[in-house]
Amino acid sequence: MNSKIWNTRGRSMTIALLALTVVVSPSPVLGADTKEAQGGTIVGTWFTQVTRRDCSTGAELLTFPAINAFTRGGTLIDTTTGASPTGRSGGLGYWEKTGNGTYTAVSVAFLFNPSGIFIGTQKLTQAIELGGDRGQFTSTASNEIFDTNGVRTVLGCATAVGRLL
Repeated sequence: MNSKIWNTRGRSMTIALLALTVVVSPSPVLGADTKEAQGGTIVGTWFTQVTRRDCSTGAELLTFPAINAFTRGGTLIDTTTGASPTGRSGGLGYWEKTGNGTYTAVSVAFLFNPSGIFIGTQKLTQAIELGGDRGQFTSTASNEIFDTNGVRTVLGCATAVGRLL
């Protein structure tokens, strides 16, 4: 009789744990979302080639790679090689759909001087358009730098081309 109780409890416990795992597990950013991104959404992880530009002339100033992860629910995580990892934290923010194949995204990162002292924030605001095959995007962006008092000290411009990983 004890073995019947244990087996019933054991099965119930296993089913409960499996159900909890499905509910609690975060949705993947890579892999499974690739099909969704190709179907017309930005959800997924994108490798981007960013070009900083002179805002008044559009001239190229610097080109570097970055990675953007757009998760279900509208969260954005970014990282870049355009700044030293000791000088800029990863960026966190949000994205939202603005039209058919178009999105806006905003992320903020902390900035530090070479001694590791917090000196301000960087805010990136992107207008993104998915490409025809839905495995690529183009964007235009503003890059704002704020000091520790929230005063904007720099306004920059950039364009980017992204491809789905």
